[in-house]
Amino acid sequence: MPDTTAAAIDALSARLESAPSATAVLEAWCAERGMAAEPKLVAQKVHDLRKPADAAQRARLGIGQDEPVVYRRVRLSCGAHVLSEADNWYVPSRLTPEMNAILATTDIPFGRVVKPLAPSRRNLAIKRIWTGPEGRIAGSDEPLFSVAAILSTGAGVPFCEVVETYKGAVLARGPR
Repeated sequence: MPDTTAAAIDALSARLESAPSATAVLEAWCAERGMAAEPKLVAQKVHDLRKPADAAQRARLGIGQDEPVVYRRVRLSCGAHVLSEADNWYVPSRLTPEMNAILATTDIPFGRVVKPLAPSRRNLAIKRIWTGPEGRIAGSDEPLFSVAAILSTGAGVPFCEVVETYKGAVLARGPR
């Protein structure tokens, strides 16, 4: 029997609330549900989109107006399923040159790239978007919920603000 949309939203958002990495949570979720032969996330970059960090984001990141911030939007996929879209505003001076190069040139998810920083995640907000009737399964591209969070290094230095929007594709199950 398929999950109800509400139950899946509750289960996945609870995992995201308590984990330091959305990437790790989504890869485990993908594996448990058999969504792909290899349950590994791919970050499909959305090019030519710019969203400068605003004053509130800069304050949360603990940076001034002149500190460079890079914006990166991706669609996180597991196999054929686009599970979420993520907007990342990150402070490149707080990452290594290698991390910056990887983020600029590859499809590796942010969480996997910054794992050596031993990041922690402080959720700012979790907002339910999906309002369909109970018992109806959301379509794969329907937005279900969003999470806004700040990522900090193991030493407590904030380096990224992220807003993730999870899609109905998280309900998918592979063949059993």
